Amino acid sequence: MKITQISSSKIKDIDFENLDFGRIFTDHMFVCHFRNGKWETPEIKPYQALTIEPSASVLHYGQAVFEGMKAFKDSQNKVWLFRPEENFKRINLSSKRLQIPEFPEAHFFKGLEKLLALDQEWIKPGEGNSLYIRPFVFASQPSVQASAAGEYIFMIICAPVKAYYSGGEISVLIAEEYSRAASGGVGFAKAAGNYAAQFYPTSEALKKGFQQIIWTDANNHEYLEEAGTMNIFFKINGILVTSPTNDRILDGITRKSIIKIAKKEGILVEERPIKVSEIKEAHESGALEEVFGTGTAVVVLPINSFSHQEKTFTLPKGTPLANKLKTILMGIQYKTLDDPFQWTRSID
Repeated sequence: MKITQISSSKIKDIDFENLDFGRIFTDHMFVCHFRNGKWETPEIKPYQALTIEPSASVLHYGQAVFEGMKAFKDSQNKVWLFRPEENFKRINLSSKRLQIPEFPEAHFFKGLEKLLALDQEWIKPGEGNSLYIRPFVFASQPSVQASAAGEYIFMIICAPVKAYYSGGEISVLIAEEYSRAASGGVGFAKAAGNYAAQFYPTSEALKKGFQQIIWTDANNHEYLEEAGTMNIFFKINGILVTSPTNDRILDGITRKSIIKIAKKEGILVEERPIKVSEIKEAHESGALEEVFGTGTAVVVLPINSFSHQEKTFTLPKGTPLANKLKTILMGIQYKTLDDPFQWTRSID
């Protein structure tokens, strides 16, 4: 691996107490090209702009996938990753669905570890501080032929972050017209286009005072699937319920971690289809106790109300289960609690 370090860090100019999520990036980036049927020697170099052709295939046909993961620093200033093997598997699963060549595991982990070692000063200790890591790959071949490209660029960039939502709780709108994904599509993949298609309906929801949308199925808008860029959980009569993953729903790493933690804590978890009508009826009867979303960026985010067919349903005050699960998960990530699942991986 070729490594070119910066001559002077820009870290001294960064206000780490006032970070705008995902807008400030560290000193270095990881880059690897796919050409002539193989991945070439990876490189780490100073973070900088890219030069691509106007005919780069990604700009015309959208062959691009990405991942989101975080690095944490414990009280001893040691750097930890959280379940990075899952992110690696998922980016290759996403790539395969979009006919992008899978990335070698050795390149991924060696590059990631070297990159974090170089930029470890950007990872601040303390709960809530972390380094958001964005691996991504896109078609770079200059061609407007409507077919899979023959050239790709795999990259990793990093951004120091604090909390994604500063307010602590959000209000959401249950979708009645738009859907995030359809059966047989790419909903299970972290394809760039999935997120582009969400922006317009989300902007319409924002105008109405909601922070996110709970997506429903594309057939009849009858079943609840995801909440914005999060997986979603409902606590009904003491049981934690969430939609099962399928080809429309992302297999969230935070989601599966929360399920594991909940089960270990003795909480009954059901992964099953959930109707909009069931949630509304559970609210009316008082059985709906909590609703929250999960994701890498937000970790665990309580939802204080949801709206459907012009009616708003306000949740009970307090989210003890969401808070408990978040505390345990973050304790594992920041190494303040034991890691009984062996989810963390150190960067030496």
